[in-house]
Formats: sequence, C-alpha cells, structure tokens
Amino acid sequence: MPDPHPIRVAVPADIERLQDIERAAGVAFADVGMPQIAADEPLPADVLARFVSDGRAWVWTGAEDAGDQQAAGYILVETIDGAAHIAQVSVDPVWAHRGIGRQLIDHVADWAAAGGMAAVTLTTFRSVPWSAPYYTRIGFRVIQMGWPTPGLFW
Repeated sequence: MPDPHPIRVAVPADIERLQDIERAAGVAFADVGMPQIAADEPLPADVLARFVSDGRAWVWTGAEDAGDQQAAGYILVETIDGAAHIAQVSVDPVWAHRGIGRQLIDHVADWAAAGGMAAVTLTTFRSVPWSAPYYTRIGFRVIQMGWPTPGLFW
C-alpha cells in the first residue's frame, strides 16, 4: 500500500506554505524564553526559491487524498564540507508529534547516502527541550568546533 503521506520535492507553489509552517512552528520558542526566535520572520521567498530550484527542499504532505498535496512539514538541505547539512526542518504544529520531522530527516539521510555524502549535519539550540535532546535521541551527536565540518563554523 503506498504511503498516504508522501515526501516529495518542493515546488515553487509551496514557498508561501513553507513560510507559514516556519511561522507557526516558531511560536513555540516564546514558551521557552526565546521570544526573539518566535518573532523571527521565515526565510525570504527568494532564499526558499533557491532551495526549491536546486532540488534541496522536500515536503511531507498531510493529505490522505492524493489530490491535495499541501505541505505539513518541510526540510531544506545545503552541502557543507561534503556533508548534507539540514538548514531548516519545520513541521506545522497541527501535525506535531507524529514522526514527520524524523521521516524528513531519514529522507535526507537516504538522499545523502545515495549521493556519497559521509554525514548529515545540523545546528540547533542545546537548551530547547524539543531540539538538541531529540536530535541526540535519533542519532546526531555534538561535534567539536571545526571538526569534521569547519564550514559550519564561521
């Protein structure tokens, strides 16, 4: 049986929805004392368009009906030092706690492996309860500054 919630490559028509998801997901930061993050504007449309046109943006669709392919979550990836670097992963809070972020991350890990990349990296907030502990649980680990991906550190 096909997955009723496929991950697909993002298209230009998704860009406004990706911004809406980022805004909605960001609200939770106010609850952990980071109102400035909660108030941040999402990535600009032109930046998102570059990820989309380069094929480095994927969406998880919340529709069980194949005719409605609206994004419920998304992931953006850069290549830094030969690794797939997750630049952004966000899930609409309506769809939270259903494993969508994990599915998107697994998708990127498969994409990276197929492309011969040695690692998947990301940066996150260590003090946010749903952030660093979650990524550690799913297999990410803290790396030292400059190793193995000096490009992550300015």
